[in-house]
Amino acid sequence: EMLSLVWKRRPTYNNDAKVAANPIVTCAKLIYYVMFAILYGLVGSLANLVMVNSSWTKNHIQYLWKLSGKIQVVFPPVDTKSLKALPLGNRENMILSIGQFRPEKDHTLQLLSFAKLLEIEEMRNSDVKLVLIGSCRGEDDRQLVDQLQKLARELNIQNHVEFVLNQPYSILKEYLSRASIGIHTMWNEHFGIGVVEMMAAGLVTIAHESGGPESDIIQSPWKEETLDYSYCTGCLASNAEQYAALMSAIIKNGSSSDLVMKIRENGRKHAE
Repeated sequence: EMLSLVWKRRPTYNNDAKVAANPIVTCAKLIYYVMFAILYGLVGSLANLVMVNSSWTKNHIQYLWKLSGKIQVVFPPVDTKSLKALPLGNRENMILSIGQFRPEKDHTLQLLSFAKLLEIEEMRNSDVKLVLIGSCRGEDDRQLVDQLQKLARELNIQNHVEFVLNQPYSILKEYLSRASIGIHTMWNEHFGIGVVEMMAAGLVTIAHESGGPESDIIQSPWKEETLDYSYCTGCLASNAEQYAALMSAIIKNGSSSDLVMKIRENGRKHAE
């Protein structure tokens, strides 16, 4: 995926816009990546046993290291016991994002998606709220939060958005007990511990349609056209329009509707 991203000259957190705009620099970066991938594969092929954290990661390692049969998937441990004790009902019109404030988490997409949601007529005067809760590792992360807060003001959604920084687990758990929807926007996350936590807590979770969340966590996604939702465990999206449409559909159905409650129950069970 990274080679494809550079080849298409798509700017992102690890492919600077100045690099993406320059075909010569892009070509040099592609050559470097290809050479690195070859050396990486040669070194990896010497391993006797490899453990990876998702089937998505396993497929990449198999492709690069040619170690079919020597790779074992070991999912990261997630403490879901206390989260499963949270009540599924009486949830607020709150959309919750959990995770460190890092560029690759793509909180910008969350704000853009939420702004799209508020453009929908039925949502304009609603009490829906977006809460972004997470930690900052240092000054760079703090500056990222400042940029996100500025973007919220530019999108005129600041009165509907709350940033909760560097709080203890007890505060996170409180928000998990109140929120109705969980949102995850990182592209190609290898696993997605936060996605599992939100599902275990009973949130209808909308994760990015890529990486571990797609391959291992939300394997039975709900879509608006889905008639039989008895097996659905969450939702998947890849752009602001898709996120907004799914959030709107879930809110319109009601936090205690048969559809929403079934997805909550299935998501919690699948997170075990």
